[in-house]
Amino acid sequence: MDFILGGGAACGACLFTNPLEVVKTRMQLQGELRSRGTYQVYYRNVFHAFYTIGKVDGLTGLQKGLVPGLFYQFVMNGVRLGSYAIIESAGHIHTDGRVSALKTTVAGALAGVVGAVMGSPVYLVKTHLQSQSTSSIAVGHQYKHEGMIHALKAIYRQHGVLGLWRGSSAAVPRVSVGSATQLSTFSSSKELVVDLQVFPEGSWLVALSAGMISSVVVVLAMTPFDVVSTRLYNQPVDLQGKGMLYNGFTDCFSKTLKKEETHIRIPET
Repeated sequence: MDFILGGGAACGACLFTNPLEVVKTRMQLQGELRSRGTYQVYYRNVFHAFYTIGKVDGLTGLQKGLVPGLFYQFVMNGVRLGSYAIIESAGHIHTDGRVSALKTTVAGALAGVVGAVMGSPVYLVKTHLQSQSTSSIAVGHQYKHEGMIHALKAIYRQHGVLGLWRGSSAAVPRVSVGSATQLSTFSSSKELVVDLQVFPEGSWLVALSAGMISSVVVVLAMTPFDVVSTRLYNQPVDLQGKGMLYNGFTDCFSKTLKKEETHIRIPET
């Protein structure tokens, strides 16, 4: 049941956060491997990006990649949250009756890895679709897919089953870091809020407060991995399915730091 509830809740949130994912993807691809001042800036900030995409691509452009996004959220978060709930209910994250930061971090990371691997194919397609745009504001490589099914078929025909998992080398550290940070800080924050007696134990405000604290930490920890993941998934590939810009996670990380200084693109979701 935790698998279904976790996936369903994530899908509900995705309906509202998908436009932010579109904006985030465009901003993370803008100026790829270019130093500041050497490329045209189509999206000056989050608000300008919303306006530009809505004006040029239409309001539907802000919901690009929604279908694979829903599939990804259901699979990844269903598996991730469901797996963590099983580990938690078995008592494996507690030491002497208290939440263990180390155990929750490890459990969260493991649950995240499983979810990331299973959801990688649809995340690949989601990234491709969300980066697609009218040529006047396009950033990153443009795949020109017609939809999720068309994209999955095209990738499979050209590169086989392994091609569907291209980019997962970045998805695993991305989600494992995010999951470990989120689940460990959420459990610890919830315990802290209860200990400080800020809200009555069992109140929904306890979970809300813990979630807000956790989300801030997750964004800070996950941003570099998110940028690398987006670029690895979206990069053009040759006939053998090999990336034409990056050889892998560490190569993308080092090239981005070297050629773009240390400019950080913070994700909104």
